[in-house]
Order: sequence, then structure tokens, then C-alpha cells
Amino acid sequence: MIRTPDQRIRVFISSTLRESAPERIAARAAVERLGLAPVMFELGARPHPPRALYRSYLQQSDVFVGVYAESYGWVAPGEEISGLEDEYRLAPRDMPKLIYVKRVARREERLDALIGRIRDDDTAAYLPFDDPAELEGRIATDLAVLLAERFDESRRGALPGDGDADTVLAARVPTPYTATIGRSADIAAVSALLTGDDRLVSLIGPGGIGKSRLAIEVSRSLSGAFPDGVYFIPLENVLESGLLLPTIAYCLGIRDNGEASLEERLSRALEGRRVLLVLDNFEQIVEAAPVLMRLFTVAPDATFLVTSRIVLRVRGERVYDVQALTVPEPNAPATLDRAAASTACALFVDRATATKPGFALTDDNVGAVMDICRRLEGLPLAVELAAAKVRMLSPKAIADRLGQALPLLTAAVRDLPDRHRTMRATLEWSVSLLPHDHRALLEDLGVFAERFTLEAVEALGQGRSWDGQAVDALASLIDSSLVTQTDMAGRGVLSLLAIVREYAIGRLKEHGEADLMRGAHADYYLSLVSTLAPRLRGDGQEETIAELGVQHANLRAAVRHLVYVDRLDDAASLTWSLLIYWWIMGLFAAVRVWMLELLGKDKPIRQHTRAVAWFFALWGELWQRPAQEVVAGLGEVVRLFTESGDEDAAAMAFAARATARVQLADPDIDLAERELTAAVDRLHAVGNGWGEAISRVSLARVAWLRGSIDDALSHLERATRIAAGGGDLFTRSIAGNQRGRLLIVRGDTEEAERVFVRTLLDSLRLHHEEGIAYGLEGLCAIAAARGEARRAGELSAVASAIRHRVGVFDVEAFTVHALSLDAARAADPDGVAAGEAAGTELTLAEAVARALPDAALPAAREAMARW
Repeated sequence: MIRTPDQRIRVFISSTLRESAPERIAARAAVERLGLAPVMFELGARPHPPRALYRSYLQQSDVFVGVYAESYGWVAPGEEISGLEDEYRLAPRDMPKLIYVKRVARREERLDALIGRIRDDDTAAYLPFDDPAELEGRIATDLAVLLAERFDESRRGALPGDGDADTVLAARVPTPYTATIGRSADIAAVSALLTGDDRLVSLIGPGGIGKSRLAIEVSRSLSGAFPDGVYFIPLENVLESGLLLPTIAYCLGIRDNGEASLEERLSRALEGRRVLLVLDNFEQIVEAAPVLMRLFTVAPDATFLVTSRIVLRVRGERVYDVQALTVPEPNAPATLDRAAASTACALFVDRATATKPGFALTDDNVGAVMDICRRLEGLPLAVELAAAKVRMLSPKAIADRLGQALPLLTAAVRDLPDRHRTMRATLEWSVSLLPHDHRALLEDLGVFAERFTLEAVEALGQGRSWDGQAVDALASLIDSSLVTQTDMAGRGVLSLLAIVREYAIGRLKEHGEADLMRGAHADYYLSLVSTLAPRLRGDGQEETIAELGVQHANLRAAVRHLVYVDRLDDAASLTWSLLIYWWIMGLFAAVRVWMLELLGKDKPIRQHTRAVAWFFALWGELWQRPAQEVVAGLGEVVRLFTESGDEDAAAMAFAARATARVQLADPDIDLAERELTAAVDRLHAVGNGWGEAISRVSLARVAWLRGSIDDALSHLERATRIAAGGGDLFTRSIAGNQRGRLLIVRGDTEEAERVFVRTLLDSLRLHHEEGIAYGLEGLCAIAAARGEARRAGELSAVASAIRHRVGVFDVEAFTVHALSLDAARAADPDGVAAGEAAGTELTLAEAVARALPDAALPAAREAMARW
């Protein structure tokens, strides 16, 4: 957020008016000297009761300054305390409070008692003063120090770990930017179902009725009832049933690197965990309901809340029909009391006030507001769209226009259910009030998935009627509640509600321009990927992963469109360019769905395209079901890449084939080693440092299988140097974790500690949770070897919790710390047990602070602050 000049930091000044008039002048001068905004009772006449006025002022303030002298202040009739004490009590506990007490000969008893309570309050700073001049200097100095401390805190960034900070960003429950009105009974009823015997509750209703908002509020209210997490999983842009499990896995932080089936990992991750999974907008993949039921079965402690326009019709489903907000009875007299009893009217007034400060329900406009809410049948989104127009139109003008437009528009869409017709008609009416170019922009925005950037919008504008007007047009759409602006990963992003996107793309289809704009959308992301992908191999890897994460839904939509319209070569090109992104983020399951669809099309494709599709199709087989057929298939991929002239890709596939040989039940180690060595040479020759380093890690594994620690360490050290030289954090962390394990076997704990500190920091920078678990396990082994039993137990418990949460259960990985921990347990069983018990209560932030030396903590804070 960028504050405008009139939105400076506000300092609320509390004191008696007459007695402390000189001190109030001094306090105001101190605040204004720093360019801040003083908030004082006397700065403007207001037609409100005094208590309502200072309460409102307090709610809008950032810092509380109290100035006390002799007088306790006036106690209003019917009140038990003075405004002076009430102001202090009403100041939020987390609001910084600076209290100044004047040295006087006598003080009223009630004020003395108040000051005594303030002295005991650890949320307030307390200082004496003698005269207004001293007070002014103290306030100015203290505010400057306070701001410096707050700036320093924001710059350092606290380690995440409290509340939902450990939850994957994509799955955090959204924070509503407006109040939820009229849903208290629904929230209570749905919450009761979910905390009772019902494990699958479906919120059913038409678009715009508030299913998603209700799900959000229920999720927020139940955070304490599900101690292992509440995850919000948006499905509005998931159109293939095969992507249901990959999307759930992605939102839970479960990475599919191909080494185990996704269903296994999900089962492992959810085992014994009381979690609430909220699946929003399920209607587009309702045929995937049986897949959801399999997850329901393998995760018996998980509870599911689904929003859908269609009933799932599966065993165990409890359907909750979401109703519209209440509206005034037809032909009821227009009175303020009747409007106040209507939740739809309350919503209209709330949103209208946000759009036009000073708007209020009056005897003159109450009839029009009641009429609007009746016409819109209490549909929350429709009411919000109408309320957004009060900036331009009076309630009567809105009601009149709705009266003329809705009957005509609903008649044109009679194939929809009643409330669908009303919602569609309201969208049509709201959009009709926009200038032509702004309407055109809204329709074009329908091709974006989930969220998008201003740069992407501007790129799509070339040749469109709104070209060059994107900023102003978007501002208009935001004002009209048709586009939402939010923040993600430190940058501003835009989004449409699902029903608005559905309307927009529907309009494009009516104009025959949907494929044109989807093609332009895909072309933009092809171009973006061609710019970003090279950075994945080295310098800029961390920032590029974060940027691609923001664009993830649109990358998925671009590939889907390219496959759908048979631009198969482009689809494969985009997919192959992002190989490292899919690998680091563990998204191979989704990619495999698209590539198998591509291979299933009876269309001519280039050899390179076929090689890409087969590579991704075989990747999971390599790890989960290794066989000679997989080795042969990868050999064919090598041939196709070679004949297409892509030596870089051919070398990567050659390394994958050699790795597949190592995975066989009866591997030919000699042949695998020769091929991996040849692959390293080929990758080095084409300048692919990323591939060379990751292949050397495989060579180290072969050396380890041969029993040669020296050769394994040599390969890992070389891999680490190559990765470090190229800025490749991912491979450096993988090689480092393997190297640290071997150093522990050798007994070189000093060097092993340095290695694991670095790998943990690298994994934190990439938000790579498997790597974080490995790093914590390595440092656990170091602590155990040094006799730090409790610390070792703590780190082991946190690493185990991460593994459980993300579904990693490869037994071999546990050997990095298991032997050392067992030895520590034998020497100090109580210490390890105490640490393991304490570790279950640690946040990730606290565990990182326990694991790392002090010198490494600033880097960890900086990395985690970007999550």
C-alpha cells in the first residue's frame, strides 16, 4: 500500500481539554513536527455524541499518546468512568501507547488509580514531565524512536511461524477485505456440522450467493477446532478431473517429484492429522467426486468443506443450501426499521458507505434501497455491484435503472435457474454503465486464471480498443467491484471473482473472440517463460521461482489452451522450458496429465515435442516402477532429442536413463556409472551447469553404492562447486545434504555443521520444505553427536512433523540423523524425550532459531519474510 499525503500515521492525543490545553498544544506541535497527523477531539466539529466521536477517532489511529495532570475529567450522565479513562481502555492492546504524567502537588484520587493501572500495564511506556516545552521535546523524541524501532522490525522481518505462517501461501484462508454481513446463523450452523459427525459438507447454491465467503468465514471461525491446519484450495481454474489431487497436493505443500505416487503422499501427509480442507468451486470437476471419496477414505481424520453449484452425490455428503440474504417483504412500507431488519439492506448500506463516505440510510432513500434489494433477490454479489454505483447514482436512480433493465435482461437468459438469471442480469446491468472500452477490457480479462499482473493486462491490450488505457480502465473496474486488487509475494496482483470471470469469458465467446484472446494470453506467457526460464538454472533462481509462483495458474491455463487448440509444439516448448520449475516445486503430476493428453491426440507433432511428452510421462515411472521398459523408453527420448538437434535436452534425457538404470531391482552399476559419467561430460560440453551438477549427485550415489565414501564426497564437492558457481540454490542444497550425511559418517561434525547450515538456508530461500527437513535432520545429528540431547530431540520432532505434513516417507533419508539420535537417546533418554515433546510445540520459525547459529539467523529471517 502507498499512503496518500492525507493518510499519514495518526497519533491520538488523550487528555482533559481545559486543564491540559497548553499540553495539548505542545503535543500537537510535537506530532506535526514529525510530519504525522494529530487526532484530537477539538480539531473539528462533528454532529455525533462525544463518546461515538472519540471511539471512531481511536479506531482510525496508529499511536496512543496520553497526557495526564491533576484532573480525572468529566463523567457524563449515565456513565461510570470519564472519557479520559474510557479512551485508554478502548485503545487496542497492540496499539503503541506513550503516557506522560505531569509532576503536580496533588492529583484526583480516580486519576491516581488510573495511572497506577497504567504503570502495571506492560503495553504502555510511562514518563514524567514538568512543563509543556519538556513535554513537546519528549513526545517528538519518543515518537521518532518508536518509528525507528518499527521500521527496523519491518526491515528485519520476524521469522514466520505463528498462526498460519507455516501454511503454504497458496492454501492460506483468504482474509476478507470487507465485513461479512447476515451470515452469523449460517456460520454457526455449518461450523456445528463440521465439528460434529459430518466429515464432508457441501455448500450448494447459485453463483453470487456467497458460498465462497461463507466458506472463508467458517474456516476462520474453526481454526482452533482443527489443530493441524485449515487449508483453502481454490478450484475455479481447475478444469481437468485429473488435476484434483495435484492441486490439493500443491496447496498442502506436497511436492510430486515422481518418487512416490501422489495418492500415497497425500495419505501419508494426512495420516492422523485433524485438518479441514476447503475445496472452493468444485462444480467444474464434479465428475472427480469419486477421487475425492478415495481421499476421504485414506485420510479418516480429515474433514472436507466443499462449495459447488452442483450437489456431489457421494456417500457421506451433508448438503447445506446457502440462501440469499433477507429482503423486505413485498409492498412493505418503507421505514428505517424495516430496512434495518433486512440483511440485504444492511449489506447495501455497508458497501455504499465504503464507496461513498458519508452515505447513510435516510427517510428519503430507504424506499429505493429496499426496492433495490428486493429486485436483486438478496443475492450478495448483486447487491454489492449495485451499491458500488452510489458514487455516480442516487439509490433512486439505481432502483429506476434496475427496474427498466432487469426484466429485459432476465428474459434473455431464461435457460438459467431463477437466481442465476438475476445474477447474470445484474452483471449485465452493472457492466452496461461502464464506458465501451472498459467493458471490452473486462471481457478480455476473462482469459486470465485466478490472478494476473498489470504487465500481463497491458501486453494483451495490443490492438484492442482499450490499448493504452489499462491503468484507468482497471481503476474503473475496481471501483465498480468487478476487479479485485490484492497483494501476493510482495507485489500487487489483480483478480476476478469466479462468476465475473465466467461472465466475461461468456461474452468473449458470444463475440467469437474467446480463442483469439486465449491465444494472445498463451503467447504472452510463452514469451514470459522464454525470458524467465534461463534464470532457473542459476543466478536469479530464488526470485524466478517466486515470480512463476505468482503466475502459476496462468501458466497452467496457457498449457491447457495450447493443448486444447492443438498448438502441441508450443505446449511442449513451454513445458520443457519450465522443467526445473516443475522439479523444484514438485508439480510433475499435473504436467504428466497434459503431456499424456498431448500424446493421445492424432495430430502431427515434431520429434522434439514427442520427446518432451514422453520424458514427463516416464519420469514418475523411473522412480515408482523402474523397469527395463522405462530405460528403453528414455533411450527413445534421447534419440528423438538428438535427431531434433537439441543436444542439451538429449544430455538431460541421457542422464535420466542412466539414473533409471540405478533404480532397477538388479542394477548394472558399471553401465550406469559409465553412462552418468558420459552424461556429465555431455552436459558440461553444452554449458548446462545445472544438469551437470545434478548428474554428479547421481554419480555420488553410485559411488556410495560401491562403498567408496571418498569418491562420493568428491562428486558431491564438485557438484556443490558447480551449483554455487552458477547460483543454483536447489542443486547446492541437494548435494550439500548428501555431502553432510557422508561427513557425519566420517565423523567430521565441524564441516558437516557448516554444510547443513548452508543447505537449510538455501532451502528456506526456495521455500523447499523437503530440503528444510533434511537440513534440520542434519543439524539434529550434529547436536546429538555433541551430547545436546534436548536440542537434538527438538529438531528431530520438527523435521518429522514437516515430513508428515508434506508426505515424504523415504526411509533412506532418515539415516542422516537416526544413528546419532539413537546414541543420544541411549546416553540421555530423558533429554531426548523432553526435546521431542517440546519440538512438537515449536513453530518452524522457532525450530530454525534453535537449529542455526546466531550469525545465520538474519539470513534465515530475510528468506522466510518473503514467504
